[in-house]
Amino acid sequence: MHLLAQEEYGLRCLLQVANGPSDRPMAISDIAEAEGLSLEYSAKLLRQLRIGGLLESRRGVSGGYWLTRPAEEISVWDALQVLGGTFLSEAFCEEHPGQATSCLRNSNCGIRPMWELIESSLRELLSNVNIAELNNGECCMRERLGMPVAEDSKHLAIAEKS
Repeated sequence: MHLLAQEEYGLRCLLQVANGPSDRPMAISDIAEAEGLSLEYSAKLLRQLRIGGLLESRRGVSGGYWLTRPAEEISVWDALQVLGGTFLSEAFCEEHPGQATSCLRNSNCGIRPMWELIESSLRELLSNVNIAELNNGECCMRERLGMPVAEDSKHLAIAEKS
Protein backbone atom coordinates (compact mmCIF):
# COMPACT_ATOMS: atom_id res chain seq x y z
CA MET A 1 0.00 0.00 0.00
CA HIS A 2 1.42 3.38 -0.94
CA LEU A 3 0.35 6.87 -1.85
CA LEU A 4 0.95 7.60 -5.51
CA ALA A 5 3.05 10.62 -6.48
CA GLN A 6 0.05 11.86 -8.46
CA GLU A 7 -2.07 11.91 -5.30
CA GLU A 8 0.62 13.60 -3.18
CA TYR A 9 1.49 16.27 -5.73
CA GLY A 10 -2.13 16.80 -6.73
CA LEU A 11 -3.06 17.39 -3.10
CA ARG A 12 -0.15 19.82 -2.73
CA CYS A 13 -1.28 21.71 -5.86
CA LEU A 14 -4.79 21.89 -4.43
CA LEU A 15 -3.35 23.34 -1.21
CA GLN A 16 -1.48 25.98 -3.23
CA VAL A 17 -4.74 27.03 -4.88
CA ALA A 18 -6.47 27.12 -1.49
CA ASN A 19 -3.67 29.37 -0.18
CA GLY A 20 -3.69 31.53 -3.29
CA PRO A 21 -4.98 35.07 -3.62
CA SER A 22 -8.71 35.44 -3.08
CA ASP A 23 -9.08 38.24 -5.64
CA ARG A 24 -7.78 36.40 -8.71
CA PRO A 25 -7.13 32.89 -10.05
CA MET A 26 -3.81 31.26 -9.28
CA ALA A 27 -1.54 30.75 -12.29
CA ILE A 28 -0.22 27.30 -13.14
CA SER A 29 3.33 28.69 -13.24
CA ASP A 30 3.01 29.95 -9.64
CA ILE A 31 1.69 26.60 -8.46
CA ALA A 32 4.39 24.65 -10.30
CA GLU A 33 7.15 26.87 -8.93
CA ALA A 34 5.84 26.74 -5.36
CA GLU A 35 5.82 22.93 -5.45
CA GLY A 36 8.96 22.38 -7.50
CA LEU A 37 7.05 20.63 -10.28
CA SER A 38 7.21 20.97 -14.03
CA LEU A 39 4.63 23.17 -15.70
CA GLU A 40 3.35 20.19 -17.72
CA TYR A 41 2.91 17.91 -14.70
CA SER A 42 1.22 20.66 -12.69
CA ALA A 43 -1.13 21.36 -15.60
CA LYS A 44 -2.01 17.66 -15.79
CA LEU A 45 -2.81 17.49 -12.06
CA LEU A 46 -4.79 20.74 -12.08
CA ARG A 47 -6.77 19.55 -15.10
CA GLN A 48 -7.64 16.36 -13.22
CA LEU A 49 -8.78 18.38 -10.20
CA ARG A 50 -10.87 20.58 -12.50
CA ILE A 51 -12.49 17.62 -14.24
CA GLY A 52 -13.16 16.15 -10.78
CA GLY A 53 -15.08 19.28 -9.81
CA LEU A 54 -12.70 20.63 -7.16
CA LEU A 55 -11.28 23.48 -9.25
CA GLU A 56 -12.49 25.91 -11.88
CA SER A 57 -10.25 27.59 -14.40
CA ARG A 58 -9.98 30.49 -16.79
CA ARG A 59 -7.59 30.72 -19.73
CA GLY A 60 -5.53 33.67 -20.77
CA VAL A 61 -3.14 36.18 -19.30
CA SER A 62 -5.27 36.72 -16.19
CA GLY A 63 -6.29 33.06 -16.08
CA GLY A 64 -5.60 30.35 -13.58
CA TYR A 65 -7.36 28.16 -11.04
CA TRP A 66 -9.60 28.64 -8.01
CA LEU A 67 -11.56 26.32 -5.70
CA THR A 68 -15.14 25.48 -6.63
CA ARG A 69 -16.17 25.71 -2.97
CA PRO A 70 -14.57 26.79 0.31
CA ALA A 71 -11.52 24.78 1.42
CA GLU A 72 -13.45 23.76 4.56
CA GLU A 73 -15.90 21.89 2.32
CA ILE A 74 -13.31 19.88 0.38
CA SER A 75 -12.10 16.78 2.20
CA VAL A 76 -8.81 15.05 1.63
CA TRP A 77 -10.84 11.99 0.59
CA ASP A 78 -12.59 14.09 -2.09
CA ALA A 79 -9.22 15.10 -3.50
CA LEU A 80 -7.72 11.61 -3.40
CA GLN A 81 -10.79 10.16 -5.12
CA VAL A 82 -10.32 12.63 -7.97
CA LEU A 83 -6.58 12.06 -8.16
CA GLY A 84 -6.31 8.32 -7.82
CA GLY A 85 -9.44 6.52 -6.75
CA THR A 86 -10.10 4.17 -3.88
CA PHE A 87 -7.62 2.08 -1.98
CA LEU A 88 -9.62 -1.09 -2.66
CA SER A 89 -11.53 -1.16 -5.93
CA GLU A 90 -14.80 -3.09 -6.22
CA ALA A 91 -13.07 -5.37 -8.75
CA PHE A 92 -10.15 -6.08 -6.39
CA CYS A 93 -10.78 -9.83 -6.14
CA GLU A 94 -11.17 -10.19 -9.90
CA GLU A 95 -7.86 -8.35 -10.38
CA HIS A 96 -5.87 -10.86 -8.29
CA PRO A 97 -6.84 -14.39 -9.34
CA GLY A 98 -3.25 -15.63 -9.60
CA GLN A 99 -2.97 -18.03 -12.53
CA ALA A 100 -6.66 -18.94 -12.35
CA THR A 101 -9.36 -17.11 -14.31
CA SER A 102 -11.06 -16.04 -11.06
CA CYS A 103 -9.99 -15.90 -7.42
CA LEU A 104 -10.17 -19.29 -5.72
CA ARG A 105 -11.30 -17.62 -2.50
CA ASN A 106 -13.98 -15.44 -4.04
CA SER A 107 -16.75 -16.85 -1.83
CA ASN A 108 -14.84 -17.33 1.44
CA CYS A 109 -11.86 -15.00 1.84
CA GLY A 110 -10.35 -14.21 5.22
CA ILE A 111 -8.19 -11.45 3.74
CA ARG A 112 -10.98 -9.40 2.10
CA PRO A 113 -12.56 -8.18 5.40
CA MET A 114 -9.17 -6.82 6.50
CA TRP A 115 -8.78 -4.81 3.26
CA GLU A 116 -12.38 -3.59 3.54
CA LEU A 117 -11.77 -2.38 7.11
CA ILE A 118 -8.61 -0.56 6.06
CA GLU A 119 -10.47 1.08 3.16
CA SER A 120 -13.34 2.08 5.44
CA SER A 121 -11.00 3.46 8.11
CA LEU A 122 -9.02 5.46 5.55
CA ARG A 123 -12.19 6.85 4.01
CA GLU A 124 -13.57 7.86 7.43
CA LEU A 125 -10.35 9.58 8.52
CA LEU A 126 -9.70 11.36 5.23
CA SER A 127 -13.34 12.40 4.85
CA ASN A 128 -13.11 14.19 8.19
CA VAL A 129 -10.01 16.23 7.32
CA ASN A 130 -10.50 19.18 5.00
CA ILE A 131 -8.11 21.18 2.85
CA ALA A 132 -8.30 24.22 5.13
CA GLU A 133 -7.08 22.13 8.07
CA LEU A 134 -4.07 20.90 6.09
CA ASN A 135 -3.10 24.53 5.54
CA ASN A 136 -2.72 25.04 9.30
CA GLY A 137 0.66 23.30 9.29
CA GLU A 138 2.14 20.12 10.67
CA CYS A 139 1.94 20.98 14.36
CA CYS A 140 -1.77 21.81 14.15
CA MET A 141 -2.48 18.76 12.03
CA ARG A 142 -0.69 16.48 14.50
CA GLU A 143 -2.77 17.94 17.33
CA ARG A 144 -5.96 17.61 15.26
CA LEU A 145 -5.21 13.91 14.63
CA GLY A 146 -4.27 13.24 18.26
CA MET A 147 -0.63 12.57 17.39
CA PRO A 148 2.36 13.57 19.51
CA VAL A 149 3.87 16.94 18.69
CA ALA A 150 7.63 17.25 19.02
CA GLU A 151 8.70 20.08 21.31
CA ASP A 152 10.80 21.74 18.60
CA SER A 153 7.86 21.69 16.16
CA LYS A 154 5.79 23.68 18.68
CA HIS A 155 8.44 26.42 18.61
CA LEU A 156 8.43 26.28 14.81
CA ALA A 157 4.65 26.70 14.69
CA ILE A 158 4.81 29.72 17.02
CA ALA A 159 7.60 31.28 14.92
CA GLU A 160 5.60 30.75 11.69
CA LYS A 161 2.56 32.54 13.15
CA SER A 162 4.67 35.56 14.22
